[in-house]
Amino acid sequence: MADPPKQRARLSSISPRSLAVIGAGPAGLMAAERLAAEGHAVTVYDAMPSPARKFLMAGRGGLNLTHSEPLDRFLARYSGADGRVEQAIRAFPPEALRAWAEDLGQPTFIGSSGRVFPMAMKASPLLRAWLQRLEGASVVLALRHRWQGWTSDGHLLFETPAGRVTRSCEAAVLALGGGSWPRLGSDGRWVPILEASGVDIAALTPSNVGVRLSWSDLFADKFEGHPLKRIAMTVGAVTRRGEAVVTRGGLEGGIVYALSAAIRQMLDAQDEAKVTVDLRPDLDEAELGKRLERPRGSQSLSTFLRKTAGLAPVAVGLLRESGKPPADPHDLARRIKALPLHVHGVMPIDRAISSAGGVRFTEIDGRYMLRSRPGTFICGEMLDWDAPTGGYLLQASFATGAAAASGVCSWLAEDAKPN
Repeated sequence: MADPPKQRARLSSISPRSLAVIGAGPAGLMAAERLAAEGHAVTVYDAMPSPARKFLMAGRGGLNLTHSEPLDRFLARYSGADGRVEQAIRAFPPEALRAWAEDLGQPTFIGSSGRVFPMAMKASPLLRAWLQRLEGASVVLALRHRWQGWTSDGHLLFETPAGRVTRSCEAAVLALGGGSWPRLGSDGRWVPILEASGVDIAALTPSNVGVRLSWSDLFADKFEGHPLKRIAMTVGAVTRRGEAVVTRGGLEGGIVYALSAAIRQMLDAQDEAKVTVDLRPDLDEAELGKRLERPRGSQSLSTFLRKTAGLAPVAVGLLRESGKPPADPHDLARRIKALPLHVHGVMPIDRAISSAGGVRFTEIDGRYMLRSRPGTFICGEMLDWDAPTGGYLLQASFATGAAAASGVCSWLAEDAKPN
């Protein structure tokens, strides 16, 4: 299979080296591919029995690789990255990721929301083709190898079914993911290992996660699992449009995930986050007030609001949760347009799609190498950046994996220079 266009030019001209990549997710496999393309002997280690388990899970409902929006708007979706993720994505932007997938025989398309998917929709065909490419480049996959840190003489230490083993390498890329999918391998167990080595790590916290609200039993019993469609949600100065789903203990869904960083920041500063929901964002308050002036007659409130304001029963139920609906039509319109919710927490990290926090960017240099441990590079969700769903998470994982590989080659080339 031919190398992808971005890899046909060598990243460096150094002699082949023995390199390790720890973590067989998108970031790690991309780093391995780039390093193998340079002729290096690459071994990818992973704790699980098979590679890229979280990647496969993400593709079950349609693998959202990236997004098609303009790059400047795309980059504005990331937070907490000190410009470093932006640099990585500019070097490996969405169009490069799409070209890479195409070269693997997995062409992509842009959905109605602007999200980018493989034509096959699933992750498994792309992963199979990718693993075949890596095998053709002589990349070795060492599974059931859980990284335990370093030995006193600097060798990599792994726990395997056969017991503890050590492995040597000339450089290592750590791509162990975050902490949001422990059963798939992203369990954050690397945190104490790096902290023991003096690496400063921002605590892993849930991101793209549902929020906790105190529903009445009546509302929870009746509307658990019901979608709130075509709503807008505001936290502070941030507003997003989309959908949410009522859960027994709160709300989940795309619009909630998009605001999870803002909600988390507000919860860090106070006991609850004040969120407002616009149940009819496509209708201005004045027009809605006029509609609500119509005589209600003998209709129930739910029927009246369905006919005049287009509110589904779950939306009316949510309206009632905030207190008795105002009798004045314009006050009612104001409530519908800015319904207050009091979020008192987020769901646990093991129920999150991703995690924020990780190795702080001050701990790595411009090559993604740990300042305190030369020859060790960090990429993917191990780093302290955050982004919503919609293709942004995978794009940054691929891009930082490629950036770390470039960093390895740069460091090795520098190390190979005569004194």
